[in-house]
Amino acid sequence: MAHVFDNPGYRSVLTRQEYQAHFETVDRANRNIFRSFRGDQQGKVPHDIFKLRYDVYCIECAFLPQAEQAGGMEVDEYETNAVHIAAYSLDETLIGTVRLVQPQDEQPYPFERHCAVFDHVELPPRALSCEISRLVVRKDHRRRRADSLAGVPGLPAQVPEVERRHGERRRESPMLLFGMYREMYRHSRQAGIRYWFAAMERALAQSLARMGFGFKAIGPQADYYGAVVPYVLDLHAMEAKLAAENPALSAWMQERPHALLPRLSWQQNPARGLTRALSRARAD
Repeated sequence: MAHVFDNPGYRSVLTRQEYQAHFETVDRANRNIFRSFRGDQQGKVPHDIFKLRYDVYCIECAFLPQAEQAGGMEVDEYETNAVHIAAYSLDETLIGTVRLVQPQDEQPYPFERHCAVFDHVELPPRALSCEISRLVVRKDHRRRRADSLAGVPGLPAQVPEVERRHGERRRESPMLLFGMYREMYRHSRQAGIRYWFAAMERALAQSLARMGFGFKAIGPQADYYGAVVPYVLDLHAMEAKLAAENPALSAWMQERPHALLPRLSWQQNPARGLTRALSRARAD
């Protein structure tokens, strides 16, 4: 079976072997930038992750008291129940980190310690859920003009609102932010996670919704390192929405080549154009 893929200026058909080679190339490139560490593996999480969190949360923003954090590292009771994702520069400097928290049965989610949930909301199964938590970017890596969203197919080059970090009134490097979102999505698919909780500003949630990431509010606004609202995202619903409305971004999130669509079909009906292109590829 052959696959038709998008490439500027020409039409390309990949064999199954070439298609697999694409994934291997993407995986090697991503591993040089994004790395994940399980918190339950003692000593495996690099200390510079906790040091960066300390620099941002305790010193720069003063969200947490410095005196309560030992050794210049910001840690809490959720570290062993989390997967930590780190982004590194080419010189091996940590430039961003985030964690996906799955608490033990008796533990609340971090957002539940600060935010209420509407009475009518029934939270999804804990075994299928996690919370996006402690998303930070190094100060000297923010607001870089060269680091726009131009490298993310299906997105405009600049989306100012999405540059904000969860729970903070500060702008971040957008390409780095979306790269970490993709890495979180990769882990979630592998781990069987379907739902993401997140506490964030309304403006950020609205920007993400316009791009297909339909976070739904599950509680009122609260003071949680700033004025934020608790949200949940159904990854299955997100996948369906992106596939139908923004197949280029869908392909980028799943780290697969984007199917080449006839221009007229792409402009008039992206989903129909995608179906036709893949049908022709299968026929080949």
